[in-house]
Parts: sequence; structure tokens; C-alpha cells
Amino acid sequence: MADATARSVGEFGLIARVIDRLAGSPQVLLGPGDDAAVVAAPDGRVVATIDVLVEGVHFRRDWSTAYDVGRKAAAASLADVAAMGARGTALLVGLASPPDLPVAWSLELTDGLRDEAKLVGAPVVGGDVVRSETLVISVTALGDLEGREPVTRAGAQAGDVVVLAGELGRSAAGLGLLEAGAREGALVDAHRRPTPPYAMGPVLAIAGATSMCDVSDGLVADVGHIARASNVHVDLDAADELFLTGGEDHALVATLPADTALPAGVRVVGRVTAGDAVVTVAGQPAAGGWDHFA
Repeated sequence: MADATARSVGEFGLIARVIDRLAGSPQVLLGPGDDAAVVAAPDGRVVATIDVLVEGVHFRRDWSTAYDVGRKAAAASLADVAAMGARGTALLVGLASPPDLPVAWSLELTDGLRDEAKLVGAPVVGGDVVRSETLVISVTALGDLEGREPVTRAGAQAGDVVVLAGELGRSAAGLGLLEAGAREGALVDAHRRPTPPYAMGPVLAIAGATSMCDVSDGLVADVGHIARASNVHVDLDAADELFLTGGEDHALVATLPADTALPAGVRVVGRVTAGDAVVTVAGQPAAGGWDHFA
């Protein structure tokens, strides 16, 4: 039925169609279809995080395909796993769907979730579907530390350098173009479908990162989390506004001892000193970034 909707196929019909599009993985001992999945945890610890995307806040169906939304939803959670220095192992997805949502949209969303998760070897292992007047996608990601200690926001030390893996400002630029009427282009694609540097999370952990954070709300805002958690002052290098405050690129920002050999693909963007737990840019007070309730 090409015109099938969530209402016409029902909850369990929709779930069955979604499961048909998913693949297994060696670490998945029991996949979708039961009350819960079973995923191997060889490290003995599990990194867990969740992100929620709401239509009209995080995405618009007239701007992004369902496939784009799936890739973006998975990326948001998997980037948080990488920011702990871990490797993603599985996703759980909650879908709150209007009853008239086309089944084809939900299946395309599933394809996007599956393909983004495949980049790190983290299959979709289960989830839930409920009725809602607002379209909401919730993604829980699990990860494996592979024997390492987690890299938190609380370990930065005076004398460290601040380093960045990935690009910043492109998603915010793409959002501006979409708001101005553009529908095509590399920057628009960067907003619809971010490309986090997943592999760099474990690389930075192995290199000796003292703290790390996913940049989802803007560099100044997210480095501010590190400054406060570590009780240090962070001074960022001067840069353009989109680089400093644009969100949703899901780059990784970390701190490393100054004498550390920088891994390939990482660049220095600031320095850590003793002092008040604030962020400055070239020595000047800095603010900005996304706050849902500001």
C-alpha cells in the first residue's frame, strides 16, 4: 500500500515493517522483536546517552527528507558516545508519530538511522512507537569504552591546549540558507545531515585527552561546560561568529597536555589556564550558543 499511514497499518504493522529494514551485528545477542534487546558488553561498562528531536524545533519535513532526519538523529547520539572516548555499539529508537504519518516516511527514517549507525557498527536493536500529535524521534545510543577510562568534561588542567576534531559553523550556515529559501548546496546538506568525526573520540582518548565534549550547541557554550566542570579558564582563539556559536555540527572539542603530539585531523583552537571557570575569546568575554529555554 503506497499510501499507507501509521493509522492504516497499526502499531504492530508499522513495527514489523521497520524491523524488516534492520540488520544484526555480532555484538547483538538478541535483536528487535522481544520485550528488550540483549547487547554484549565486553568491557563490563556501557556508555549510554539519549537525544530527542522534535519536528519544528530540530527538523522540518519541508526542508529535510525522512532519510536526512534519520541520519541526523543517529548522529546526535553517536557523537555523544564518541565524546566519551567510546565506540558506539547499538541504538534504541522511540518514534512518537501522528496517525496520518505515511508509513513510507517512517521506513525512510529507519533507513537513515540504520545507515548512520552502520558507520560505527552500531545497529538499531529496538525501540517503541506511540501516537502523538507532534512528530518526535528519540534515540538512545550505547557504547563500549574498550577498556579505557571515560573522558569526561571534568579533567581539563591549566596548561592544556584546546583541540578540535571536525568542522564548525557549516550547519549554522546551512540553516541560515534554508531560512533564506535555499534548498540545495553543501552547507544546506551539512545542516540536514551532520558528519561527526566518530573515530576521533577513541583516538583522542588514547592520545591522553583530559576532557572532551560534543559540540552540539556551539563551541563557546560547549567549552563552557568543560570550563565549569573542570573549574578552569578557557581562552579560545579568535574566529568568526558561526565557528564560535553555531551548533549541530557535532565536532569534538577536547583538551590535551600541551606537549602531546596532536593526532592527524586535530587542530589547536585555544588554551586552558587557571582562573575563573569562564570562556573568553582572544582574552575578551564570550557568550553565545543554543539554549532551548533561553
